[in-house]
Amino acid sequence: MLTIHGKSISGMVTIGPLRIFRHQPMDFARIEIEKPETEVARFDSARNAAAVKMKEFYQEAISHVGLDNASIFKVYQQMMTDSEFVDAVKSIIRKQSVNAEYAIQQAEQNFTRIYEADPDDYVHGQIADLAEVARILLRTLHQKQALFSSDEPCILYADDLTPSETIQMDTTKILGFVTKEGTPTSHTAILARALGVPAIVATGTDVDATHDGKTAVIDGFSGVVYLEPTPAILSGMKEKQSQSIHLKELLQQLKGLPSETIDGHRIEVAANVSSASDLSAVLKNDAEGIGLFRSEFIYMGRETLPSEEEQFNIYKLAIETMAGKRVIIRTLDIGADKEASAFHLPKEDNPALGLRAIRISLKRPEIFKVQLRAILRASAYGKAAIMFPLITSVWEVWKAKEILTEVQMELDKKGIAYDKQMEIGIMIETPAAALISDKLAKEVDFFSIGTNDLSQYTLVVDRTSRNLTDFFNPHHPAVLKLIQMTVENAHKAGIWVGMCGELGSDLSITETFLKMGVDEFSVAPYSVLPLRQQIRGIDLRK
Repeated sequence: MLTIHGKSISGMVTIGPLRIFRHQPMDFARIEIEKPETEVARFDSARNAAAVKMKEFYQEAISHVGLDNASIFKVYQQMMTDSEFVDAVKSIIRKQSVNAEYAIQQAEQNFTRIYEADPDDYVHGQIADLAEVARILLRTLHQKQALFSSDEPCILYADDLTPSETIQMDTTKILGFVTKEGTPTSHTAILARALGVPAIVATGTDVDATHDGKTAVIDGFSGVVYLEPTPAILSGMKEKQSQSIHLKELLQQLKGLPSETIDGHRIEVAANVSSASDLSAVLKNDAEGIGLFRSEFIYMGRETLPSEEEQFNIYKLAIETMAGKRVIIRTLDIGADKEASAFHLPKEDNPALGLRAIRISLKRPEIFKVQLRAILRASAYGKAAIMFPLITSVWEVWKAKEILTEVQMELDKKGIAYDKQMEIGIMIETPAAALISDKLAKEVDFFSIGTNDLSQYTLVVDRTSRNLTDFFNPHHPAVLKLIQMTVENAHKAGIWVGMCGELGSDLSITETFLKMGVDEFSVAPYSVLPLRQQIRGIDLRK
């Protein structure tokens, strides 16, 4: 028996045959060619085909892993269509009269050396993206697919899995994931959560081919993987698996019950939505509303801006589906890692601190007004609320509300119905917003704390960087202090506070947030019932 330890993604146990996935070797020899332009055309054909495939992957990934995590395919698409890397490949083909495969490999090596020499961690993070784009282009040139297939459900082992590899897998055959590399925020981990299967990442252990097809066990509770377990271990794990299945069935009994602490403190547990396809999961998991409707998915993966009517129909569908439960629609949060070609945003050295979210809306009020009209019109069909992202100052709220008022007056003149009592809220996702939350609370009806960005901006750590995992600590005292301050200032002003980031589904800290006074949590649909169970087991009198 081989025992492997790693970082667990979910508290589940699974048993099945192990299948080992290896990356296809991509090493092509240098071949001199007579007609460089013909080879450039061959390269262009391959990259255009690959870019189309990335667009398809992006749309598919939205439904699997949500909008934020699907955006990596937009990055790949951009690198394949208009980038210095593409220019470098063409230059090598032309100047050296070599085959496209060699030129791609040479360009990747050159850029990797440049990126490695740069002290910027953000630039270092582009190395993995560059390697993946090169692999995709090479596979496309030779019409090879990065597919893993299995005739039976299995536990998949890999050194690591790229986004394009995971999105092409037949997920009905995956019982769980084990990877040598990776982080709890890697694409593999996110997909595992979305599928509701266990995963162990960052094991640091090589598994050789002799284990392929042999029995494996993932103990998601302890973060341990057993390969070819002893009869005693296998028996114990089967019992633990039965218990975890029983617990999952017990969660279903929580449907229809209130999210209420032992001492009678009522909390609202809502769901985050990244696409219209998420609505069925929201209903299935008995969410008490939609606490974060990420409207930017309507704008992404297309060349033109969505019309008012198109947006109205999507918002109306969500609002009617929730049948009187509140739907909080966040205005577009484009920018940074969320690219939308229709906006023609300028390239920035530090896009996370650049033109994004509410800043785009205020800079381009004509686009903002179209969205606001669609949201207001849809609000007549149920209970809706509106929320502005990435607020850092009071004047931004004033300006956003001023534009909202202008749109309301236009609708009034035309006799178009909308909910005139609709709540207006803002995202607290920067230290600046938390520090002036006493002033901001006087301007709105509610706060929603975006813990992902709040943690990232407070700690000055890119939460998506696998090189900085040890430095990203959302439980950091500074982050918790900002959250506490925000809640206290909101309640002093008589408004409620929600939380819609990853910390909301972190059950190890739920009691802390309840004691702080958080009124609402909005989490991924699959996290609703576990969070409700956790809340119902807490007594705030202790």
